[in-house]
Amino acid sequence: MLYKFKSAEASDVLMLEPHGRRLVEIIGKTPGPTGIILPEQMPAALAALRAAIDFEVQQTKKAANAAADPANDQNPAQEEDENDNAAGKGANQPGLRQRATPLMAMLERSHQANVQVVWGV
Repeated sequence: MLYKFKSAEASDVLMLEPHGRRLVEIIGKTPGPTGIILPEQMPAALAALRAAIDFEVQQTKKAANAAADPANDQNPAQEEDENDNAAGKGANQPGLRQRATPLMAMLERSHQANVQVVWGV
C-alpha cells in the first residue's frame, strides 16, 4: 500500500505504507486510511519532523563512533550493523531525512499558502 499526500500547493508525495505511517506518527497524527494536516498544525508538524531527523543523525553518529572505537572488538552497534546488513538493510538505505524532505517541502509551501495537506492510503 501507499500513502499519498496531497496539497493544492505542491505535487503529490507518495510513500510506501511503513514510511508514510512513520511520518504521520512523528507529526502526532493517527495513521489511517485518510487524514488531514491543517495549516495551523504545520509548524508543529515541521518541528516534530526536524527533531526526529536530528535524533536519528545523533544516533547514527553515536553508532559510527562506537563502531570506530578500537577498544571494542565486537560491540552492540557493530553487531546491529552486521544484522542490518544481513537483513538487506544498510548504509545505502535512505534515512528519515531523505524520506521526510518531500513532505516537509509540501508542508512549508502549504503553510505559506494557508492550505491543508490530506493523505490517503
